[in-house]
Amino acid sequence: MPRPFPGVRPIGKPFWLMLPGVAWLLVFGLAPVAFMVAVSFWRSSIFGTTPDFVFDSYARIIEEPLYLDLIVKTLRMAALTTLLSLLVSYPLAWFLATRRGAWKAVWLVAVFVPFWISYVVRTFVWLPILGRNGLINQSLMALGITDAPVEWLLYNEGAVYVGLVYVYTLFMTLPIYLALGRIDPKLLEAAADLGARPWQTFRHVVLPLSWPGVLSGCIMVFLLAVSAYVTPRLLGGTSGIMLGNMIASQFLSNNNWAMGAALSVTLVGIVGALLLVTGRWIGIAEVFTGGKK
Repeated sequence: MPRPFPGVRPIGKPFWLMLPGVAWLLVFGLAPVAFMVAVSFWRSSIFGTTPDFVFDSYARIIEEPLYLDLIVKTLRMAALTTLLSLLVSYPLAWFLATRRGAWKAVWLVAVFVPFWISYVVRTFVWLPILGRNGLINQSLMALGITDAPVEWLLYNEGAVYVGLVYVYTLFMTLPIYLALGRIDPKLLEAAADLGARPWQTFRHVVLPLSWPGVLSGCIMVFLLAVSAYVTPRLLGGTSGIMLGNMIASQFLSNNNWAMGAALSVTLVGIVGALLLVTGRWIGIAEVFTGGKK
């Protein structure tokens, strides 16, 4: 078989071209995870962590309701954050996809500009907005709606939802916007010519064609929300903490690396199992392969 470039000698087998990527994946991807799994079976005490193969940490997770309740709470909050982000992001993505001319670029920049700021800074912004002396309370009292500041706007689970939906909106909006932008306008015109109403066109044409983008955004937002740490820490108070906060406290405050690693492995296992099970009927493979085979 003739070479595609007769004057160029082959550098080597294609396998060698993959070595840098494979090495990067092993060293910075799989090796830390393997080490975390190993530490989860060690024994931690006030004197440090010793490499003993025990199941003490996993036994505590199963036996103590605190950890199981927090895992369920974290999954519930991540799922609801994903749903709320979808409800906010889909109309926004549709609005961006249907703009034309220079105004489309203006709106795109307006959406992207807030996300050029640090994640922590964007979370801190909600403190002077939702706080006791914040913008909302000052406005309510100035309008005479309330006589005293509203106390329940901050340091609860609702404030965490507000912060998470805000900081993760772009991760939901962008893939949906890209999916909507690939829809041929002639399909919408054909549906209208055939007598389809706007809702029927959306249900039978727009939504199925934008489904890969919706699924991609939902996966990203769920994975980010389930491991959230900063937003629950700043906005949640004692009633809004998530599993990420508990894991951090095990490593930083309690010096219990084994329990922190066990909680991390448990969360990774649960999320992986959820993706594996749901992927059998929602078509996750389409997101990563670009379509069905």
